[in-house]
Amino acid sequence: MTVQAVLDQIRERPGTGDVIPVFDPATEEQITEFTDCGPEGVNDAVARAKESADSGIWKGKADYERAKILWKVADLIDENKAVLAELESLNAGIPPSQAEVIVSVGSEWFRYYAGWCTKVDGIARDVNTGGLMGMDSHMHAYTLREPYDVVGLIFPWNGPVFNYCAKLAPSLAAGCSSVVKPAEETPLSAFVLDRILHEAGVPEGVVNLVNGRGHTVGAAITAHDDVDKVAFTGSTEVGREIVRASAASNLNKITLELGGKSPVLIFDDADLDTAIMMAGFGTFVHSGQACICGSRIFAQRGVYEKVVDGIANLANGLQLGGPKDEGAMIGPLISAKQLGRVMGYVDQGKQDGAEIVTGGHRLDRKGYFVHPTVVTNVDPATSRLYREEIFGPVVTILPFDDEDEAVAMANDTTYGLAATAWTKDVGRAHRIAKRLKAGTVGVNAQMQFDHSLPFGGYKQSGWGLEAGKAGIDAYLQTKVVWTQM
Repeated sequence: MTVQAVLDQIRERPGTGDVIPVFDPATEEQITEFTDCGPEGVNDAVARAKESADSGIWKGKADYERAKILWKVADLIDENKAVLAELESLNAGIPPSQAEVIVSVGSEWFRYYAGWCTKVDGIARDVNTGGLMGMDSHMHAYTLREPYDVVGLIFPWNGPVFNYCAKLAPSLAAGCSSVVKPAEETPLSAFVLDRILHEAGVPEGVVNLVNGRGHTVGAAITAHDDVDKVAFTGSTEVGREIVRASAASNLNKITLELGGKSPVLIFDDADLDTAIMMAGFGTFVHSGQACICGSRIFAQRGVYEKVVDGIANLANGLQLGGPKDEGAMIGPLISAKQLGRVMGYVDQGKQDGAEIVTGGHRLDRKGYFVHPTVVTNVDPATSRLYREEIFGPVVTILPFDDEDEAVAMANDTTYGLAATAWTKDVGRAHRIAKRLKAGTVGVNAQMQFDHSLPFGGYKQSGWGLEAGKAGIDAYLQTKVVWTQM
């Protein structure tokens, strides 16, 4: 399938709602459009998923057969890497080399979880209740791990292929049927991935792709009585809406991977060259549009000026551009809406007295480009720029004096997704790792990831875990069976 074929065919998808334009964020040009499927489309998709679950066509298939199909999906993703990477670049503004890496990571989600298909098991034991229930009874008890029937999978626009695969692979490995909603800004790669699933042998009705806006299609999924579980990646604000929808409907189970305002601590004994390079990369990659970006840097006072100068120099040296711009390292923001959001935070910061060391402006060219921005002199107690998730290439840098102050500043946030500490002191490194309130902590390492390790957040950064064994556990229910011996 070619890119042009995808752009043409997505226009033909049925729907009852608004026509939604899709833009190239590097040029601001409309590249295609599609019709919001609306609540009616969600109802149809859920009905197909429920029918497939009730029939057992997927969850009743031999586990090794499901594993073979998931492995085939991975192979087909690799075979279609070129078109998927081109779509990822076109739709999300990601440099081609980064898009290729994202697609490769996506296929590995399916290979990793193909291995789990044959390893879902429970426990068994003989139990003597010893008269606890009024009688002395010898029982045999065991647990069954069973998939949810229908799950709703809703994911954002930053890394569409990665997010699609991260949710769908474990849900399929568990045996669930699903309704899948990509972000309305980035629907293109999901269209190809849906075709790949069918080609690999996933039966009709097991995975059902729906397209539309969050307040129409996303809301219909989360409020549907036949959706047993919702897995969502996105903003904390929308996460709260999903929780409210669950409470108002069938109390469906929820996994939420939400926002972040991740701290980076740089001590005066750190390898400064490496720390500055990685802290800068960890802030500005994908123009800051990643939940784990280190958007608050704290530098010990003895190296504070060097860190500020180093991050600012790195920001000024990054080449921004679209997928067709040779040498581009950082792409645009996803949309005009996101551009307005980011610049709104920067303008508010200026009014509040923050110092813009570098950046703080939109590039004078087509596309939603913002110069990587370094900010100092913010008030940690009142600055929205400092406290709220911006999701753009903006970082604040503040000084600290000692370890206790650094930890207190780092933890002074409603978020808790990721954190990083740079120091050569081994004892301090382990103390810091224990004290930082975050689901992922890097010690002299930043932006690390592996399919086999769990990922999730503390505080308002989410509920539950993805990846690793925890990733498939999220799509399984536990049943206890008691039998009289």
